[in-house]
Amino acid sequence: MHIHILGICGTFMAGIAAIAKAQGHKVTGCDLNVYPPMSNQLEQLDIKITEGYDVKQVEIKPDIFIIGNVITRGNPLIESILNQKLKYQSGPQWLYENILHDKWVLAVAGTHGKTSTTAMLAWILEANGLAPGFLIGGIPNNFNVSARLPINSNKNSSTFFVIEADEYDTAFFDKRSKFVHYHPNTLILNNLEFDHADIFENIENIEKHFHHLIRTIPNIGKIIFNNDSLSLKKVLEQGCWSEIEDFGSMGKWTYQKINENEFEVYFQEKSQGIVKWDLIGHHNAQNALAAIAASKHVGIPSDKSISALGKFKNVKKRMELLESTRGINIYDDFAHHPTAIKTTLEGLRSKIGTDRIVAIIEPRSNTMQLGKMKDALLISLKEADIIFCFSKNLSWDPKILFKNIPNVTIMKDIDILANKIIDSCQPNDNIIFMSNGGFSGLQNKVIQLLKNE
Repeated sequence: MHIHILGICGTFMAGIAAIAKAQGHKVTGCDLNVYPPMSNQLEQLDIKITEGYDVKQVEIKPDIFIIGNVITRGNPLIESILNQKLKYQSGPQWLYENILHDKWVLAVAGTHGKTSTTAMLAWILEANGLAPGFLIGGIPNNFNVSARLPINSNKNSSTFFVIEADEYDTAFFDKRSKFVHYHPNTLILNNLEFDHADIFENIENIEKHFHHLIRTIPNIGKIIFNNDSLSLKKVLEQGCWSEIEDFGSMGKWTYQKINENEFEVYFQEKSQGIVKWDLIGHHNAQNALAAIAASKHVGIPSDKSISALGKFKNVKKRMELLESTRGINIYDDFAHHPTAIKTTLEGLRSKIGTDRIVAIIEPRSNTMQLGKMKDALLISLKEADIIFCFSKNLSWDPKILFKNIPNVTIMKDIDILANKIIDSCQPNDNIIFMSNGGFSGLQNKVIQLLKNE
């Protein structure tokens, strides 16, 4: 079968492409924005990408078009597909019907930490011989691919599939959250805050969609939720038909910090062992608790999960150390939401002490561009010593937001911004790029400028 994917360079759709290719299908696609790491993954898979949505793409006559949620009515290609009554489907629906329908699905949902927790969970299952399939919204360094089919062998055919369960809408023709298509047996609910202001009116609207997800969990399934989240408790109070298990400061699963890279895990106040890894921060310890709990649901003892996490290498663009040069550390982080920015910077501050943090932010998500969280953004950056803001395509004026904050530079030109960053740096600085996109290659520009000085 020939599958042509519209919006193929998105993290989810690139994963669909990889899985479809592994199934033996011919896969092609198109997109407007093509940038790493997903563009690199697609290139390695020898998947041909057409830039743009020219109507001539209907002439390749695929068996089906898979439509990403970035595609809207008015897009010339989708209008041609509709006019000609060509076969099309959403990515989540295709995934369920072709892959997930007969698998034990472990899904990770929540506003923050989905990608990291999904990667942790997939790695724990992999390290313990379960060879799961997975689809992750990033590229975990333990696998170097964002998605794969379960690995079968003559002795054991894996039935497990780990998936990042996003609450964003499915497609222009299906406004339900993507995660209602997955039908998990094991569900992690990391947290819940207001986000995606372009499609959700308020937090109550998001809670309603999470309740729809709860309704799809069988009564033999398990829901593992963050007990520190009031919104998640409200979701569960709307109705729950499955076993629940909590983690957090007061949950069944808790932890005690030992140092920046070690913490002790407890289940019902009984020690399960000590995680020793390279990650930092409270948010990552919480993610680990959820992954350990979910792994236990499929039969992996806590000590085995803890041992596996000791070899976990995190995900690209999640506090990823890109380079250390001239005494300066350069990090890349997804950080799409003020809470994520805050927890990331707090974790870095705890690690580096009084050394300077140079935060370069791109408020790129739809919610950030609309300015719904600009006041929270201001608060989230308090651990940064120097702030650079790339202010492209914003509906609000960052000069007004940051007018009373010292050491803030606002720029619209990437090349000028790169040079300004270099001029501000000194040995022992920690530069962190915070964007949910490619940042127009700014990271590499800064690294090269530093090396050439």
